[in-house]
Amino acid sequence: MVGSMRVLAKVTIWLLGSLVALTLGVIVVNTEIVASVDGASLAQASQYKNGRFYNAKVFEQPGFVKTLEIFKRYFTEPAKDKVPLKAVPVEQVSRAQLDALSDNDLHFIKLGHSSILLKVYGEYWLLDPVFSERASPFSFLGPKRFHQAPITIDELPEIDKVLISHNHYDHLDKASVKKLVAKTKQFLVPLGVEADLQKWGVAPEKIARFDWWQELQTDNALIAFTPTQHFSGRGIGDGNNTLWGSWVIKTAAGSLYFSGDSGYFDGFKQIGEKYGPFDVALIETGAYDSDWADIHMTPEQSVRAHLDLKGQVMVPVHNGTFDLAFHSWYDPMERVFEAARQSSATLLTPVFGQPISFVSLKQHVDASTKWWRKLMPEGQVAVYDEAVLTK
Repeated sequence: MVGSMRVLAKVTIWLLGSLVALTLGVIVVNTEIVASVDGASLAQASQYKNGRFYNAKVFEQPGFVKTLEIFKRYFTEPAKDKVPLKAVPVEQVSRAQLDALSDNDLHFIKLGHSSILLKVYGEYWLLDPVFSERASPFSFLGPKRFHQAPITIDELPEIDKVLISHNHYDHLDKASVKKLVAKTKQFLVPLGVEADLQKWGVAPEKIARFDWWQELQTDNALIAFTPTQHFSGRGIGDGNNTLWGSWVIKTAAGSLYFSGDSGYFDGFKQIGEKYGPFDVALIETGAYDSDWADIHMTPEQSVRAHLDLKGQVMVPVHNGTFDLAFHSWYDPMERVFEAARQSSATLLTPVFGQPISFVSLKQHVDASTKWWRKLMPEGQVAVYDEAVLTK
């Protein structure tokens, strides 16, 4: 049973696979669900030691006993509003609409969860593209999408760059990568992730791999791979075999930060000092819980991270597409909105598929709405509003 738990644990923060395996009464062992890694090529990596990558801060990851305690919560803790009961608003994106976006600006579109489409001076870039139905190694189980992506891979124009933050299934999607190979010029990945991409059909010369703080200067942008406090792994025995991190993109039109996944740590201040301020900070806001507080931030911590980074406008990501934790699907948005208000942080909450241009950021912020409130169960809006009044 330990084997089955370890196979599926990465699917939803160590837990979902354990639940499915025990419920079905089976032991799932699939040696294909393991990240391929060339350890010899990682010897000089800054955070690599004894065959594993490490966070700057040492903390204990849940062992078997702790995992069982968390697993017990699935049977004893009532699940409430884990999935939207109404259709999540999505603006469909056409090729003509993308082509109409100016080539002398920076634009972004939330595609779902942490997947972002950028147009950078006429080039199209993708951040953590996940187009599959499930964030899982399996097509028949695992977190299922609340909504479809605003555009399909087939409809996308040629992609100049794909940037990956880490190898978890909700950020590195094998099926999406395999479909993107033919139309993508270059993949930018953390150390170790290149081996999987090569196995999936990406030519080695199309891959650039990054350690923390490494930079790439292009014709129109400075790209840097920066630290986070997280972990990696896709299956049995491959925990922390590959690196994880965040991305900095600085252009003449504006600067953008993409957090990937992270617990709150002082690295955000270091990144802000070195590369800030950022016009837009796309910050993980979702899949948090006290049982894994070191590797995922609460919404309140996400706002703190945004301020540490010297962000001007915060866009919450990592929510609204998959159920990956115990909280309701709308809790991240409600809490981050209130935390931003209390901190006087500027929040932008576009619907999926809505193009955002840096040249008109203020107009986008002014027009931003609490779109998720129309999907919340009757009475829940009043619950959050009452909580704010009683603080």
